[in-house]
Formats: sequence, structure tokens, C-alpha cells
Amino acid sequence: MNARDDQRPDADADDAVDAREQARRQFAEDLSFIWEMAGTSRMDGRVLGYLMITDKPYLSSAQIAKALHASAGSVSMATRRLMDTRFIRRHSVPGDRAHYFMAEDDPWGSFLANEQRYFDREIEVIDKALTQLAPEESAAQTRLTNGRDYLNWVMDHHHKMLAEWNEHKRARDAAAAEEADG
Repeated sequence: MNARDDQRPDADADDAVDAREQARRQFAEDLSFIWEMAGTSRMDGRVLGYLMITDKPYLSSAQIAKALHASAGSVSMATRRLMDTRFIRRHSVPGDRAHYFMAEDDPWGSFLANEQRYFDREIEVIDKALTQLAPEESAAQTRLTNGRDYLNWVMDHHHKMLAEWNEHKRARDAAAAEEADG
């Protein structure tokens, strides 16, 4: 009798599940490094990455924390930030007090939309600062005006990019449906 005969019949299936789970965690880690390089919380990237790659419709905070070997507090802070930026959303289960979360289907489109909120706030701050300057403070006026106008210019491009992205998704989905039909 060889060593393989001693294993449970479903051991290979368990190994495959473990390998997929390890791949999910690795994806979350890889995404977290990218987020950290962009100046965002690594934990935000880990949580988003894990929610994006799971095929479960939603996960509880506790499930996320366990999967990522993270504290409940760090997961809680990350989920709040990710909800605020519209990368994820909360899901409620009737009769269950736990917090459940799911990734948005298009977090990248949400990224463009959310950046707009950031730009709006920054433009508001710049506009307020411009009203505080004396007429002779021309260098500061130039810098602030350039900043405000740049942000407005970028926002115009965001509108165009978001519209183009939505059109791209529509065309992609239509082509996939056509291919599936015929």
C-alpha cells in the first residue's frame, strides 16, 4: 500500500481549494503593494483585492479579517474608507447583525467618479484661498489659479473617460453576448 492510499478521497479537492485560497491572498497582497506605492493604505488594497477575487457574493468583516490574517479594527477602518470611496458596499443579511461587504462590479469606474469628489473639494479650498489673497500676491494667485484650472481641466477629461469607459463596457458585453449566441 502506498502513502497515497492512506489519504482521504477528497484530499486532492481540499488541496485545490487551499491553492485557490492562497492565490486569492497573494492577489490581495500584490494589489496592496500597488496601493501603498500610490500613497493609499495597504490594508485598503488587501481588503479590496480579496473582495474582488472572491466569487462569494459578500463576506463579513470577520471572514475578511480571518482570510487576511488581519485585525478586526484594521479591516473595519479599511472597509469604511473603501465604502467612502465607493470601491465596496455594505450588504445586510436579514436577522444578522454582522457587517458584510462586497466589491463593486466596476471599482475602476468608481475610482474616476470618486476622484471627481476629491477634485471638487480641492477646487473649493483653492477658490477660498484665492479670495484671501491681496492683489499684490500675484505669484500665489498664479499658482492657485493654475491648480484650480488644472483640476477643472482634469475633471472635464474624467467625464469623457468615464463615458468612454461605459461605452467600452457596453460594446464588450454586446460582443460577448453575440459570441455566446452564435
